[in-house]
Amino acid sequence: MRIARFVINDDPMFGVVEGPESSEEIAVIQGDPFYAGIQLTGARHALEDVRLLAPVIPRSKVVGVGRNYADHIQEMGSETPAAPLMFLKPNTSVIGPGDPIMLPSFSDQISYEAELAVVIGRICKDVPLERVDDVVFGYTCANDLTARDVQKTDDQWARAKGFDTSCPIGPWIETDLDPENLTIRGSLDGDLRQDGSTSDMIWGVRELVAYVSQAFTLLPGDIILTGTPAGVGMITDGQRYDVDIEGIGRLSNPARR
Repeated sequence: MRIARFVINDDPMFGVVEGPESSEEIAVIQGDPFYAGIQLTGARHALEDVRLLAPVIPRSKVVGVGRNYADHIQEMGSETPAAPLMFLKPNTSVIGPGDPIMLPSFSDQISYEAELAVVIGRICKDVPLERVDDVVFGYTCANDLTARDVQKTDDQWARAKGFDTSCPIGPWIETDLDPENLTIRGSLDGDLRQDGSTSDMIWGVRELVAYVSQAFTLLPGDIILTGTPAGVGMITDGQRYDVDIEGIGRLSNPARR
């Protein structure tokens, strides 16, 4: 099931995206599916007639995981961490499909990172591996934008990873998906730059959710970014980056200075 958040007539709401790509529709959901479940109102709209928003704005946090693909570690000249390397992004970093990435004035080196994002569906803490699927609402595409020059000069990554618009997500949340072997691709202005698979993760989705939950109580709508494959590079004013993940769809965002 594809759960989207959208706006029509200035009124944000959730819906279920249905139908073939040539004639997709969105069936309106009553209230917030994270708390009220999936209750359809009976109203429907053509997908082309609505504007998609970020499928969720995290109530508390986005937890990023760095250096989770060996090929990316190698291209960055880094070392493999002994355990998942975590950082936080504020919810003000989140934007939706089509929204502009606003390149910050304090950096001249903004890079793209195509990633699978895990969306948490219930309050949880210290989740055992065998219970991870019970707390996951679904999965979406993400772009973990990073100010590389600032990342090198600051002692920690809050500014480099957490600036406004640094976390595009979308286009929707896919609730029925096995995350263990999904193709992840990223394209800059149509030119393929990243081409990997979640099967290449050092720590898989279930291991990451369990590990993150040891440190943080996770709330409905929280997001865990799972790392990026090789091929990262810089994005500049006027360029567009597309993230395509098998079983989910495409997230596309332009960059603006």
